Amino acid sequence: MNVTPLESWIQERTHLARPSQEALRAYQLEKVQTTLRYAQSKSRFYRERLGEIDLDAIDSFKAFETIAFTTPEDIRRNAYDFLCVPTHEIERIVTLNTSGTTGDEKRLFFTHEDLETTIDFFHCGMRCLVDERDKVMVLLPGPSFASIGDLLKKALQRSGIECIVHGVLDDIEAAAACIFQNGITAIVGIPMQVSYLARMKKELFDTHIKKVLLSTDYVADALVKSLSRNGTCQVFNHYGMTEMGYGGGVECACLSGYHLRENDLYFEIVDPMTGKVVEDGTYGEVVFTTLNRQAMPLIRYKTGDRARFLVEPCACGTFLRRMEKVRGRIENTLSVEGHEITLRDLDEIFLAYESLMDYRVECYDPNRLHVRLVLDKNTDAKAFQNALKQELHVRFQSKFDFEIEIEEDDRSSKITRSMIKRKIHDCRQGAKR
Repeated sequence: MNVTPLESWIQERTHLARPSQEALRAYQLEKVQTTLRYAQSKSRFYRERLGEIDLDAIDSFKAFETIAFTTPEDIRRNAYDFLCVPTHEIERIVTLNTSGTTGDEKRLFFTHEDLETTIDFFHCGMRCLVDERDKVMVLLPGPSFASIGDLLKKALQRSGIECIVHGVLDDIEAAAACIFQNGITAIVGIPMQVSYLARMKKELFDTHIKKVLLSTDYVADALVKSLSRNGTCQVFNHYGMTEMGYGGGVECACLSGYHLRENDLYFEIVDPMTGKVVEDGTYGEVVFTTLNRQAMPLIRYKTGDRARFLVEPCACGTFLRRMEKVRGRIENTLSVEGHEITLRDLDEIFLAYESLMDYRVECYDPNRLHVRLVLDKNTDAKAFQNALKQELHVRFQSKFDFEIEIEEDDRSSKITRSMIKRKIHDCRQGAKR
């Protein structure tokens, strides 16, 4: 197994004297110190946040842990307070509405140099799965300048790899025709959308698609198993968000956790209740700090994602750390009759059924979940409902009821096409929206 391409890339970008975690952490600490001083002097938000702190005393990662977290709400309040450069130097502004709630928006700013570092990461990261023999289709936003699709295409062009940015999936037949006509071998896209395409167009995944990179949302093991098609298709996971500069980490050919973009980002896993950094191998919330960001550095930014650092080294042989695949949003946990349910729990059950195209879970009553299923039109809905209900009651030991509503997929727009992350919808009185 070849060592992840990220290793040599990170060594080159950081000028490490030797390939080791110790050397890399020394580089990261120096960059953290530089970022703190830069943000304190240039950003209104961090000038106030860091104003009373003696930055000379932040001489270790343990000392760095005393710095307050930055939250999504901080950005929502006034993103412009984070800016460290004049507005005329901003080359890209991204507005995020990740919850679907009106007014619940974040704005992220990037200079030309910020975007170039993302292209550089994509250029290397895509080498984990594709080479010049591949043709890549991107099912992500692409028409606008510096969108994910645009940046990916520029990165792949540097490797001489053909890339078609098809855009977010909204027409199954058009996407299938693009795959067939262009000899596409690899797809980059949103997990549920790629799954939907694969279930609707099984023949294309039998004859054309050999590699898939899933991004923008957490990925259930059941979905990976389904897409892998008994090992004929390699399914890679990418971890990133706009706040990271799109890219955070990507799996190598071992497909057993992300190798991280550690030259540009410093990652921590913290206890979501206490805020204390946890030991490797322990689950917690992912927190990151940007190390080279010009327009909008973020310091100890809370992602809301649940993951852990793996203790065992990767089989590829790299010295880089490995983060286990994100297990979903911490907030996507629902307590029903004293039983904790996560979106991951439900995904592993629902997405194992090939005839299920999409689903939505809502909770209106204290002891009942309402499940809306979208099934392939050739499915025996009654038999499916009975089988699923029985499995749910066994899995959750009949501690609460499930109300199941089924609709037939009409191949129009039933599959979620937005970039909004999936969630459990708690509609009970007093629940946090």
